[in-house]
Amino acid sequence: MKAQHPIRSSCEALEVSPSGYYDWFNRQAQPGPRAQENARLLQKIVQIHQDSRQTYGSPRIQVALSQAGHAHGRHRIARLMRQQGLCGRAKGRFRVCTTDSHHDQPIAPNRLPHLPAASAPNQVWLGDITYIHTEEGWLYLAGILDLYSRHLAGWAMSEHINTELVLAAWGMALAQRQPPAGLVFHSDRGVQYASYDHRHALQNAQAIASMSRKGNCYDNAAMESFWSTLKHELIYRRHFKTRAEARLAIFDFIEVFYNRRRLHSSLGYLSPVDFENQNN
Repeated sequence: MKAQHPIRSSCEALEVSPSGYYDWFNRQAQPGPRAQENARLLQKIVQIHQDSRQTYGSPRIQVALSQAGHAHGRHRIARLMRQQGLCGRAKGRFRVCTTDSHHDQPIAPNRLPHLPAASAPNQVWLGDITYIHTEEGWLYLAGILDLYSRHLAGWAMSEHINTELVLAAWGMALAQRQPPAGLVFHSDRGVQYASYDHRHALQNAQAIASMSRKGNCYDNAAMESFWSTLKHELIYRRHFKTRAEARLAIFDFIEVFYNRRRLHSSLGYLSPVDFENQNN
């Protein structure tokens, strides 16, 4: 084009000055204010997505931006994420069975439906067990979740699924939280929780036992939700050669990320630790 129609000749024919043409051309070559703002916003989005361990979708990223003083529409954030190939971790249906309820130990009633909503930490704790596959074999994880703040108050891991595992998680939660008398501890009907040693541990802490109905995982929905988060945001994204490798990754997820940094939608997009600090 330039060889056939020199710029100066074209400008004379169109009755515009060469300097005016070059000024227009340079403006076209530079991104406009909106494009520059999108580029800056995308940098923030990428950083938040990385800090979330590539788990946040547009809703949580919008909240994280707002908390940092940057108000942007969710659709705009989602569009920029799509352009960059960023996405959150979607949760699918999650089912796992670690419960052996075929035993002759006492079963506690399900007290959760009759309790008022938890209004402070250490009023209601939820307990359960899940498992993680490694090349060495299964690693079992027992957790204790505070229903009020979704804080994982205690946890323990072992290659054996037994009463000692749940007692280790209970001991950690007691040491860290020091709950008052009258705490309700809810679990499934598994033999680990119904055992004499576990019932005795609850009695020593003046805690009240509660158990789900037979075969009903929804009675412990908040705990199941935590397992789903752990599985989809960590376990399903990794392949563990050893139990030791899995232990380190789970410790990091729980103590570094989940309890202290991960934004929880049911907590007004605060982490469990921040929610407790702001409300008590």
